[in-house]
Amino acid sequence: MRRVHLPETLVEQYHAFTSGDAEPAVPRDAATVILLRDGASSPEAYLLRRQTSMAFAAGMYVYPGGGVDPRDVDAEVSWVGPSREEWSERLGVEARQAAALVCAAVRETFEESGVLLAGPNADEVVADTTGEDWEADRSALEGKELAFTDFLARRGLVLRTDLLGAWTAWTTPVFEPRRYRTWFFVASLPEGQRTRDVSTESDEVVWLPVADALAQADAREIAMMPPTYLNALEVVQLASVADVLADAAGRRVAMFTPELTDEGEGPVLSVPPEVRPLLEALDG
Repeated sequence: MRRVHLPETLVEQYHAFTSGDAEPAVPRDAATVILLRDGASSPEAYLLRRQTSMAFAAGMYVYPGGGVDPRDVDAEVSWVGPSREEWSERLGVEARQAAALVCAAVRETFEESGVLLAGPNADEVVADTTGEDWEADRSALEGKELAFTDFLARRGLVLRTDLLGAWTAWTTPVFEPRRYRTWFFVASLPEGQRTRDVSTESDEVVWLPVADALAQADAREIAMMPPTYLNALEVVQLASVADVLADAAGRRVAMFTPELTDEGEGPVLSVPPEVRPLLEALDG
């Protein structure tokens, strides 16, 4: 079976941990959104290349996302779509944690792309977030000067949780010094909205056909963390964004923690059982 290419820094961290030079870190909850739009022949994904100075996933191409802010659920937020209890079942966590993850997914997407999955009511989505007032709020959210719940309440917006789909969940391997329990969501770029290169944590943003992103990662032209690559590998099996969202609607995700084992030819990453056939198919 084809191996998932491992960044050299991850291999170095693995050896440091197995030699007893490092202690396991406590993982932090996070949410990531695979933001999609339909391309000429297949879905395209919005990717950011993280600054090489970042402590986690430096230089990697990633989807918009980040850690949960406790303030994401400190106040009641106007909510449409699946209930907190339904999200609890989909994500495999209790209802309050599910609400925090959904809020974090929407907030981080806005912070890192300018795309906001919210609207004035259950049937509408904000049409344009490119104005100076929107940018001021986005910057304040990113700088933790503004709570997401306060932002939505002040603008009279409801969270459109129906625009999100649950996809997968990964915990950073035990040997990494910074660890996250990350729930991956999928979403379609809302009609009328545009992505913007706004994240201070990235030095490049790009829309790429998912198949092209995988091919470039295989050729080592771009670097991806294993969950980024394997989530893209699942998405590329589907012909349109509508198909991806329909697939997500039936998912109940379970947290997966990959392990590395050294089989003589270097460390090998374990993968979720559902993606093993996809990797084997690549070997043809």
